[in-house]
Amino acid sequence: MKNKILFSCGLLLGCHSLATNATQQESSGFLEDSTVSVLNRTVYDYRNYRHGDTNSAARNKYKLKSHRNDYAEEWGYGLMTKFESGFTQGTLGVGMDAFGFFGLKLDSGGGRAGKSRLLAVKNDGHVRSSFERFGAAGKLRFSSTVIKYGIQQLKTPIFSTSDSRLLPESATGWLVTSQEIRPLILQLGHFTAAADRNASSSTNDLVINYANPAMKKGKSFDFVGGNYALTDQFNLLSYVGRYQNNWYTYYIGSGYRLPLNETQAIKFDFNLYHSKDYGNANAGKISNTTWSFMTSYVVSYHQFSIGYQRVNSDTPFDYVSRGAIWLNNAAQLSDFNAPHERSWQLAYQLDLAIWDLNGALFNIAYIKGDHIDGTRMSKQSAYYWLGYGKNGQHWERDISLQYKVSEGFAKDLKISLRYDVHRANRAQAELNTDQIRVAVEYPLVW
Repeated sequence: MKNKILFSCGLLLGCHSLATNATQQESSGFLEDSTVSVLNRTVYDYRNYRHGDTNSAARNKYKLKSHRNDYAEEWGYGLMTKFESGFTQGTLGVGMDAFGFFGLKLDSGGGRAGKSRLLAVKNDGHVRSSFERFGAAGKLRFSSTVIKYGIQQLKTPIFSTSDSRLLPESATGWLVTSQEIRPLILQLGHFTAAADRNASSSTNDLVINYANPAMKKGKSFDFVGGNYALTDQFNLLSYVGRYQNNWYTYYIGSGYRLPLNETQAIKFDFNLYHSKDYGNANAGKISNTTWSFMTSYVVSYHQFSIGYQRVNSDTPFDYVSRGAIWLNNAAQLSDFNAPHERSWQLAYQLDLAIWDLNGALFNIAYIKGDHIDGTRMSKQSAYYWLGYGKNGQHWERDISLQYKVSEGFAKDLKISLRYDVHRANRAQAELNTDQIRVAVEYPLVW
């Protein structure tokens, strides 16, 4: 699952606009504007399943149900190398981006792997000792418009590659990003294949999160949309996407930060998705409207947040690619996206600079969901297999501590500690889990 998305994610489109912040006229050259980055990351993930739940990962299909572990455990090391070129000079600039990812198993095996998607699993159910993935994309720039084709990572609220495990997800296709009319960022995408976070191949089907794996997959996902920054504090987003022969998804969102004085501010974040089946409707009939709203009060080193999320549909809210859910209650172990679900969140963040620990953040959040009712779902739906019942409810508590070194020889070294708990009744259809995750990463950039 994803960490909750706050106002800052609205600005990510600008950060991921693939060098369109500079115009082609400002190009210094293919190599002159190029960068090489190396990221070292190690992640340990432990999940203990409670109240009779077990590790339900795909690899456990090779074990008898009575022999499946009641916990999942994976520990790996990831090395991510990226090259991003500049653009050749002239009216039309030419460039190329490339990456090489390498994952190494440090510990896992038996019935422990698969659920966390840190490590690659072979067809026979055993964990690979190592795995790798390579890719490249060519790009063209005219004025302030970049056209990119190949294997790439991207960040939009409707199709987005996740980087929340050991290695990032990637997708294969076209992406056009334009800033000809500033401060408007326009994007157009067409993607036909994907690599999940623990995959070696980039030619797999697009990743769908909740539909029955046996469902007939669409061959492409197309989207168009944009981000308009009305001010430095207020932005609006709107996108529409189409998953071939399955559904259309429409998205609108906004983020606003209202400064009260030098130490206080109020932040608002709103996200709304509407999905509707079309074409062959391989996933079945869908008419889903899901939205979330969060408001935060910032005072000095403290941030207090309250959020509400609602699903209006007989089916859960589903999305293509792991990172394309910008709902505020989409947390670590659950997206709180079940049929007819309503959920509340209370969260608190403390900047530990208050105690001279610069770069350290402490977060705690509690989310409660109820009113779940999947009994009106058609048996032909691709989501019937999830087994939602009536009067489903659950809660999640997430506690995290992050520290990023701000200076010295270890500058940018980042350490993250998480402890997450999820509890549910049987009508909710997700597992009772305690999770511990430890991640350490150290980047190098040239």
